Amino acid sequence: MRYRPGMQRFARDVRRQGFTIVELMTALVISGILAGMAVTRSKTTIEQARIAKAIGDIRALQAEIQGYEVAGSALPLNLAEIGRDQLLDPWGRPYVYINFAAVSHGPGVPPGARRDVFLVPINSTFDLYSRGPDGQSQPPLPAGPSQDDIVRGNDGGFIGVARKF
Repeated sequence: MRYRPGMQRFARDVRRQGFTIVELMTALVISGILAGMAVTRSKTTIEQARIAKAIGDIRALQAEIQGYEVAGSALPLNLAEIGRDQLLDPWGRPYVYINFAAVSHGPGVPPGARRDVFLVPINSTFDLYSRGPDGQSQPPLPAGPSQDDIVRGNDGGFIGVARKF
């Protein structure tokens, strides 16, 4: 067999059949980075879906409460009167409904009423909200625990995350 240039290199390439440890580690690091990005993205998407579901639930509850009021000329005292006391928000907790006429004892802000940055009630007849992902809430919306709540404000003109109100 005659020697041809490049023959030695070809023979060496044929013997090398696997990957080096550096190549394997590089592929593993890249795969890990991509997986981490996918997990973060999916968590964000799931949280957005939960918020959208809570907003939809609050809209539906508001319609039922207002329908009850039209049919009976008064707001329900609680969600049990419209058969929705067992309805849970996407984080597994019951929705909060406060009928101001049922809790108010005179002039002023009804106890427990949600309030804006100027401490003015955000609704005039009833509050309806979810405590959000952290499960904590305080009446003033600017308070830290209330920032992630899903609230009904402006008597139904706004339904969304409290920090956007």
